[in-house]
Amino acid sequence: MVIQMSEIRAYLLAVVIGTLLRGYDCKNVLFIVIDDLRPDLGCYRGSDFPATTDPPIYSPNIDQLASKSILFKRAHVQQALCSPSRTSFLTSRRPDTTLVWDLNAYWRNVSGNFTTIPQYFKNHGHMSVGMGKIFHSPNVSGHDDPISWSLPYHRENPGKLEGHERSWKFVPDNDTIADPLQDMRIAKDAITTLGYFAKGGKYQNQPFFLAVGFIRPHLPFISPISYSKHYPQESVILPRNPLPPVHMPPVAWTNINELSQYDDMVALQASGAINSSLPDNTTLGLRKAYYSAVSYLDAMVGSVLDELKRLNLDNNTIVSLIGDHGYHLGEHGLWCKFTNFELATHAPMIIRIPGLTDQGIVTESLVEMVDLFPTLVEASGLPKLPVCPPNSKSVRTCTEGESLMPLVSNPSMKWKNAAFSQYPRTQSMTNIMGYTIRTDEHRYTEWPEFSYTTHTPDWTRLHGKELYDHTIDPDENVNRSADPLYANITRILKARLHAGWRDSSPSINPSVIVG
Repeated sequence: MVIQMSEIRAYLLAVVIGTLLRGYDCKNVLFIVIDDLRPDLGCYRGSDFPATTDPPIYSPNIDQLASKSILFKRAHVQQALCSPSRTSFLTSRRPDTTLVWDLNAYWRNVSGNFTTIPQYFKNHGHMSVGMGKIFHSPNVSGHDDPISWSLPYHRENPGKLEGHERSWKFVPDNDTIADPLQDMRIAKDAITTLGYFAKGGKYQNQPFFLAVGFIRPHLPFISPISYSKHYPQESVILPRNPLPPVHMPPVAWTNINELSQYDDMVALQASGAINSSLPDNTTLGLRKAYYSAVSYLDAMVGSVLDELKRLNLDNNTIVSLIGDHGYHLGEHGLWCKFTNFELATHAPMIIRIPGLTDQGIVTESLVEMVDLFPTLVEASGLPKLPVCPPNSKSVRTCTEGESLMPLVSNPSMKWKNAAFSQYPRTQSMTNIMGYTIRTDEHRYTEWPEFSYTTHTPDWTRLHGKELYDHTIDPDENVNRSADPLYANITRILKARLHAGWRDSSPSINPSVIVG
C-alpha cells in the first residue's frame, strides 16, 4: 500500500503532539457505533431488556465484552434519530445546542465549530482513523468532518446483495464470499487498520483512536441466513402491546415512512395511522430478521475484538460500544425510532477500561450519551473537558454531559436524577418540540410549541403531555398525566423538566448526588 504525503504529515504531527503529552497515561480507543441497535443483547437480559416478548438474543461477543466492561443498563440518547443523536454524543452537546434536529443540518454550519471526540483525540496525540458510519452521512457532516481524522475517512457502500427492494432478507452464506456484505467489509477494514498500530505496523507505538461504525441492524434487515437459526419461528412472537398507549396525545405518534418505502411494504398499503398495525406474518418476519441482523453484527464486532487481542493491543485499549438510539419493532404499532418513548431513547452503552473494569461492572444509574465524550477523555488520561456555559456557541471544546468515571468506582452511587431527550414535530404548520425526562420510576413528556428562531419552547402552549409509571407499566401502555392520583408526581416532574439538564447535573448541582 502506498503511503500518501498527507498520511506522513498526519503521522509526524501526531508524534510531535504525542511526545508533548507523555505525562498522561494515554490509552488507545476502539470506538464502535452500531446503527439502530436497541438493547437487544444477552447482557441486557432482565428488567432492562427492551421487551419481554423478545426472544433470548444470541450475542456472545458483545456479552463477553460486557463481562469485562462497565455495562450501563439505563443509557439514553438525546434524540432518537441518527444525525441528531450522533452529532450530540460526538460533540457532547444536546440538540438545542448543536441545532441539529433532522437529517439535513451540519453543526459546524448551523451552531458552532465544536470539537468532536475523534478530533479531540487527534489533537492530543492519537492517530484518529474512522470507517463505516460514524457521522450520519457525508452530506450532513461536511464529507465526514475531515478535521476529525488524521487519515482520510473510509466509508463502505452497500454490496449487490443489499438492495432496497425488500425490508428484510436472508442471504445465502456462500454468496457473501464473492460479494461480502457491507459490515463484513467494514470489519475487515478495521482489522487491517489495527495491524498498522501493532508491532511491525507502519504506525506501531502510536496511540490511536479507531472509530468503527456498523450499518446493521438498520433497515433493510439483511444478514447471512445462518444467523436466523438462532431464532426458530416458535421463539419469535408478536408484541404484547400492539396498540398505542391509552390516553396518548396524537402528537406523540409517528408514521412508518422509513419502513413503508420498501416494495414489500408498499404492496401492503399500510397506512401507519394510529390504531393500525402490520399483518401478523409481516411483523413476525421483520422481528426475526432484526434479531438475526443483531447476531450477525455481534459476529462482526467479535472479529474486530479478536484481532485486537491477537495483536496484543487489548491491554492498553479502551473499547466503547454503543447504539445510536433505540428502536420500535411493532410495539404500540410503531416501527423504527422517531419518538420519545422508552424503546426509542434507550440504547446500549458498554465501556471497557483495561485494569479498571476487568471483572465486569454493572450500573443501573441513569446516564446519557452526552456523557460518553468526557468519560473516554478521563479514562484515557487526557485533560478533562470543562462543562459548557449556557451559551457555548463560541466554545469549541466543552461538555453538556458528565464523566462517568465515578460510577466505575461506585456503580450503585446516587447519580443523575433524570435523563433528557427530545423529538420535533410539525402539526398544521405549527412547530412543536417534545421534551421528555426519564427518572428512576417515571417518564414525563411535554409537547410545547417551539421557535426555530430563538431555539426555545413555549411551555404555555402545549399540544400534549404524557406520564408513564415504570414501576407498574414498564411498557408505557397508559398515559397517567391527567390522573388525579399522579397530580403531585406530575407537578414535580414538570418542574424538573422545565429546569432542564443543568439542574440534574452532578457537577453543576451536587445536591442531586446527596439529596
